[in-house]
Amino acid sequence: MDNPRAEILDLEDRLIVGAQIEIKAPAAKIFAVLATPRLHSSFDGSGTVSGAISGPDRLFLGARFGMAMKIKVPYKISNEVVEFVENERIAWRHLMKWRWIYQLEDLGDGQTRVIELFDATPCNRAQVWWLGKTDSLRRNPKWIAKSLVNLKVLCEA
Repeated sequence: MDNPRAEILDLEDRLIVGAQIEIKAPAAKIFAVLATPRLHSSFDGSGTVSGAISGPDRLFLGARFGMAMKIKVPYKISNEVVEFVENERIAWRHLMKWRWIYQLEDLGDGQTRVIELFDATPCNRAQVWWLGKTDSLRRNPKWIAKSLVNLKVLCEA
């Protein structure tokens, strides 16, 4: 695997950013990683996820899980799984309502396309203002792409 890259998506809604990558692994293997909170820091491309601090070993619809985070200073965030379709789609959100979404598409031959999206459409005006103030909508596509490359390396190992 020589220098894998994820493709940053050009989406029509300014409040949704994302990227995609093809991974040589079955969707079930990739989904198992995504549904295991203690593994999230192993593929996080932002450098902000320190580790899981609470929640189930494996996520499910409605599951709540806490993560240790760090953006300049350490903090904790609580998330809730709001979408869950085994081996196809998982999404979670926290207090600010934006969602992290992973979509998996079985391409056959043990290949899976993974799309990761950051969706701020459920946010109110103050939350959207905060995302602009922190430059999140601009930097998140790069961090998402890096996360997908890390996920690829992890799942193809």
